[in-house]
Amino acid sequence: MEIRNHLLLSLAMDYLWTPWRYAYVSTAEKASGCIFCDLPKLGDDARALIVYRAQYCFVILNTFPYTSGHVMIVPFQHLDQLQKLPTDAAHELVGLAQKMEHVLRQLYSPDGMNVGMNIGKAAGAGLADHIHMHVLPRWVADGNFMTVVGETRILPETLEVTYKRIKERLASITS
Repeated sequence: MEIRNHLLLSLAMDYLWTPWRYAYVSTAEKASGCIFCDLPKLGDDARALIVYRAQYCFVILNTFPYTSGHVMIVPFQHLDQLQKLPTDAAHELVGLAQKMEHVLRQLYSPDGMNVGMNIGKAAGAGLADHIHMHVLPRWVADGNFMTVVGETRILPETLEVTYKRIKERLASITS
């Protein structure tokens, strides 16, 4: 009986639903053009989830975040390799990463931060044609069983709330 219950529990784990993941998988392949080139042209930063614009780069919320506060720093220039990014833009990108670390530490009080880039499909880049840097707060216990086993993220706030909080904090430190 105990083995049967364990087997049933194991089978049930195969059916954890992740509709957010389906949205990512089904639209990523069908999108034409470059989303990182198209979003800044929308003329509506709130709709595009762009929280900050600088001269060479912009900061945008990740639509499919690993944690609340997960942002990406994206050069306006469409490039597939970091080595192609002009020096001034590269300096701005790192400066924005520092600024976002500061903002995210103030807003979320994380135990740590992930800052990094996946350059090329083999390195895990979901959008390999346009480089971007991820900055996200992390907590000791944020890699719980839901993420590891169920491929499901549990986020304590909506993207709209995250957008508002980050945008307001950025405005207060850049004024």
